[in-house]
Amino acid sequence: MAQVATRAGVSGQTVSRVVNSSPRVDPATRVRVEQAMAELGYRPHRAARALRTGRTQTIGLVVTTLATVGNSRMLQATAEAAEQRGYALLVVTAEGSVATAFARLHEQGVDGAIVLNEASALLQADDLPAGVRLVVVDAPTAAGRRTVRSDHAGGAAAATRRLLELGHATVRHLAGPAGSFAADERERGWRETLQAMSIQPDELVRGDWSAESGHAAGAELQGATAVFCANDQMALGLIRALTDQGRRVPEDVSVIGFDDVPDAANYRPPLTTIRQDFTELATAAVSALIAEIEGGAVEAPSVIPAQLIERVSTKSP
Repeated sequence: MAQVATRAGVSGQTVSRVVNSSPRVDPATRVRVEQAMAELGYRPHRAARALRTGRTQTIGLVVTTLATVGNSRMLQATAEAAEQRGYALLVVTAEGSVATAFARLHEQGVDGAIVLNEASALLQADDLPAGVRLVVVDAPTAAGRRTVRSDHAGGAAAATRRLLELGHATVRHLAGPAGSFAADERERGWRETLQAMSIQPDELVRGDWSAESGHAAGAELQGATAVFCANDQMALGLIRALTDQGRRVPEDVSVIGFDDVPDAANYRPPLTTIRQDFTELATAAVSALIAEIEGGAVEAPSVIPAQLIERVSTKSP
């Protein structure tokens, strides 16, 4: 570090701030220090730094599965956001037990953890090692716990309103799995929007986020003219089921998804959907966790807006 400081023409303290991703460094100075580090082949020694600071600069991410597109995109976005802040990311799957996942993270000495969506439903107070720093993504607000979430209900309401504006008498809902906060919130947005228009919601059909479950749901949605699906993968399966039935999208049935996965614009037809900003959600979660690690006060939950993206899978009946 002394050699880096000499070459960059700065103090050792400034080099330390750059290494620790402190915002208190002039951008031009940061570039000069990073260039000196590259020229000298300097790499921070995480183990030594952990002994000195009591921090490993590593955060954990707890998920139930990476098979869903939403969780996979959150993993990528979280890894990128953590790297930008100078942290490594360690991923563990809960597999029905958050306690086991946290035990693995504790063994690795992470500074804190982010818990995603369905894993939060398994979270119990006694699952947590004492003093764990935690941020939960897509979960109800709990006293003393930082929470970050997308506006699932608002997005669902926008989708339902759009289908009603097109002239559909009602909107059916292909929901996500029971017990998922995101699925529950999307159902709430759909249900409350219909009720506000004095429309009694029909019984929902439930899937498990997969395209296969969306295809299976097609048998229960044969009479629908408009369907709001709780994610794009289930919408894709539903569109195939409707095609198998000889029904056209959007001429016979309008379909809206949720998430705006990268392939949504390439569905046949291109899918109208609700866009979640995974990058902003992950950045908010990482920022909240680092604030927790550094001893900041617990703030109000961050709610990331969701946006209706209109394509051609919807039309007037």
